[in-house]
Order: sequence, then C-alpha cells, then structure tokens
Amino acid sequence: MPSLKEIKGRINSVRSTLKITSAMKMVASAKLHRAQGAIANMLPYERKLHNVLVHLMAEGVSVPGGASGSAALMEQREVRRVAIIAFASNSSLCGAFNSNAVRAVKAVISEYRNAGLKPSDITVYSVGRKMADAMKRLGYASPEDFSKLSDKPSYAPAAELAQKIMDLYLDGTYDRVELVYNHFASTSSQPSVRETYLPLSLPGGEGGCDYIVEPSREVLLERLMPLSTRLKVYTVLLDSSAAEHAARTVAMQIATDNGNELLSDLTLEYNKGRQQKITSEILDIVGGSLQ
Repeated sequence: MPSLKEIKGRINSVRSTLKITSAMKMVASAKLHRAQGAIANMLPYERKLHNVLVHLMAEGVSVPGGASGSAALMEQREVRRVAIIAFASNSSLCGAFNSNAVRAVKAVISEYRNAGLKPSDITVYSVGRKMADAMKRLGYASPEDFSKLSDKPSYAPAAELAQKIMDLYLDGTYDRVELVYNHFASTSSQPSVRETYLPLSLPGGEGGCDYIVEPSREVLLERLMPLSTRLKVYTVLLDSSAAEHAARTVAMQIATDNGNELLSDLTLEYNKGRQQKITSEILDIVGGSLQ
C-alpha cells in the first residue's frame, strides 16, 4: 500500500494535469468555434459554385479548352500514377484524429498496390506534420512541407497547392488525384472521407436556372472550373481543421473527467489512510497509558 506522502504527491500531480487539460479544452473549444464559423461561411459559396457548373453542364454547354484546358480536368484516363492529398494535424492530444486519418490513407494505398501499382506510382502530399511523419515511415515522403497549411488554414497557400496538383494532372504526371481527410460531422463525430479530386466530376442535373451569362457560357465554364477545383482544397482544409479542434475538445473533456474521477479516488484513499494512521496513534497512546 502506498504511503500517505506518495498519495499526496499523486494528488498534486493529478491536480496539475487537470489545470492543463482544462486549459487545453477551453483553447480547443474557442478554436472550434472559429473553425465552425469559417466552414459554415465557405460551404454555401462552394456548393453554389458547384451547382452553377452542374446546371451549365446540364444545359449541354461544351467545355472548352481541349487537352490543355478545363476539359482536360474531366478527362478519364487509365490509372497508372496516383496522387493522394492527405490531411491531418501538426500536433497530438486530439484522440484518434490522426490515427484514423493515417489509417484511411494506408487503406487507399493498399487498394492501389493490390491493383498493381508500384510504390513509385503513388505520391502522397501530406498536409500536417503527423501525416507527413507517418507517410515518411511508410516510404511515401511528401514532395514538399505543407505543415503550415494545417496550422493556419488560408486560401492562398491552399489554392497554390491545388494549382500545382492541377498542373501535374494536366501534363499527365498523375492520372487520378484523391483527397483523404476527417470530415467534421459534429463535435463527437469526425469520420474519415475519401473523395476523387481529379478527374473532376460534374454530374448532370436538372436545369431550370435561367442564368444571364457574359460573354458566353463556354467562357464562364473555362473560368469557373479551375476556380471550383482550387476552392475544393481550401474547403477540405477548413473541414479537416474543424474536425481536429472538435476531436481535441472531446479528448480534453474526457481527460478532464477521468482526472477528476482519479482525483476523487485518490482523495478518498488519502483520507482513509490518514484516518487509519490517526486511529493507530490514538490506540498506541491509550495502550501506553494503561501500562
């Protein structure tokens, strides 16, 4: 049985840890609130832009640009070389957030390996230090360091990454590009998501939107398709960031609850030990006085 001094030391240690977890929970909660606002503001714009493209395609507008323009972004090719843009965080203490994202990427890689692709045919663009470290250990080191994107999501660097990937797709370096990330469904749910980024898919929909377009619908498609593609990476980045902060908020809440429970148990054990010690001392005094 541990001594009262050891129990007292553990109580002080748990109290110090509780201060840290409580503070981290408050910080993560504040960041989650901002991230939720950012994704809530972005999603309507991104969805509306996508709907405009879908309606234009539904009206039979041909995509201009030929092999080097926006039409090439929709070109279906035999998959020989693949790029995966994988999102995670730069830090830990967010529950299973990073491990789930890494596991999802590993599953995608295994699928392509089973389909006959060699490791050299698969490139992983890791956004987040935890993803980069995991992929490097697997032999899929990221071509560049994109950890800053995970720290402070902003449109300019996200659009720059998207443009690089589009250029590599257009020149034939990659035949398919996929996105793998954790989606912010709710504070308690951040499922892993896998989406085909390129070739771009614009399923035909119903018409009914009578747009007035200048100078022409074809020119509008040529301008909007790359914009929508760049915007997609930024939207996913915001989504992943919100999922990270939600996971960290829940993880710190669980850690705080467990710490409080442990503190209660240790305090009870300390009080019992202290009472037993006092009782023992009283018995010694009484026993001595009767001799």
